[in-house]
Amino acid sequence: MEEGTAAQVRRYYERVDAGEVDGLLALFAPDVVYDRPGYPVMRGRDALAEFYGGQRVISSGTHTLEQVTAEESVVAVHGEFAGVLKDGSEAKLRFADFFTLAADGLISRRITFFHAPVV
Repeated sequence: MEEGTAAQVRRYYERVDAGEVDGLLALFAPDVVYDRPGYPVMRGRDALAEFYGGQRVISSGTHTLEQVTAEESVVAVHGEFAGVLKDGSEAKLRFADFFTLAADGLISRRITFFHAPVV
């Protein structure tokens, strides 16, 4: 199952980078929980649709995955994002994501971390 879980997560990044909101939403379980810095915890596909349909500050960009590690139903990813924000400014940052997949292969939980000098 590890190979399939990693492939599901790679599909997510392909679709988000292509701006395919409906396609990426289909990868998530109906009761998905997404924890992302700077936003309240998102619960359910409707919350994700609201985020990707307008709340997200990113206009466009590309995720470069440096490592994808899968073990059973959990996938850990780290890489770099480069893109343009809705205000026209450029963004380049490192990130880490942790995904949990349900038995049906849909993403049921995602936690994102950004590499930023805070402490």
